Amino acid sequence: MKDVASQGIIEIESNHSVDETVSRLKEILAAKGIKLFAEIDHSGEAEKAGFKMLPTKLLIFGNPKAGTPVMLAAPLSAIDLPLKILVRQDGAGKTYLAYNAPEFLRVRHNIPADLIGNIAAAEVIANNAAK
Repeated sequence: MKDVASQGIIEIESNHSVDETVSRLKEILAAKGIKLFAEIDHSGEAEKAGFKMLPTKLLIFGNPKAGTPVMLAAPLSAIDLPLKILVRQDGAGKTYLAYNAPEFLRVRHNIPADLIGNIAAAEVIANNAAK
């Protein structure tokens, strides 16, 4: 696990390809009843624009029952919500998942400590998908 504390990003290695990791993420989200709002295929769009980019996809997901209280308590947190997980391949062929550290988001937006659990889902989901 690589914690880029200054950027508030946690990155972990996956045991799977980008596509398999994304598939695992979608399965976990569905099983937990968490809504997948969007999947952005950065590398696919780059290819359409004439660029070559290693596989890179972003999943945007959340649960309004969890996220709304956070946004009500800290309105600017809406810039970072819904939650996101980036899945990417590096030059050596390894796959990584990256997400915003919950503590970073808490400090960044002065989110009350009792609501930290509402924004911690990305960590659990990423770790389960990476296995």
